[in-house]
Amino acid sequence: MKKPLGRNPAILLEKIKESLDRLNEKMEVFIEIQKGKKQDFVMQDLPEALDVMTLLSLPDHLRKTAVTICKLGRATAEEVSEHTKRARAVESGYLNQLVLMGYLKKERKGRKAYFFVEK
Repeated sequence: MKKPLGRNPAILLEKIKESLDRLNEKMEVFIEIQKGKKQDFVMQDLPEALDVMTLLSLPDHLRKTAVTICKLGRATAEEVSEHTKRARAVESGYLNQLVLMGYLKKERKGRKAYFFVEK
């Protein structure tokens, strides 16, 4: 015998709506990424460490930084910040987060730190 869905179907419907909203947000990101293809950014060229599903699993702020690094290939926090229109210090923090998470590599040359995805 199956259990009834609950006494309050409004709660169940609200949970379904929340799930659909989250799914819709992820689809919007996917559409944005697909639009990026037209700007010489091909998803098949993504390194395995940053495939589409990985990008979709990242929070929006980190995803924007990761996609920018994929486009640029190898860049400093300053170069990334020029593309994302966010402060260099903010990008530096996000890039270092992505390094700690294992998605990016970091290499120092003199005083500059370069971030990249290892292919």
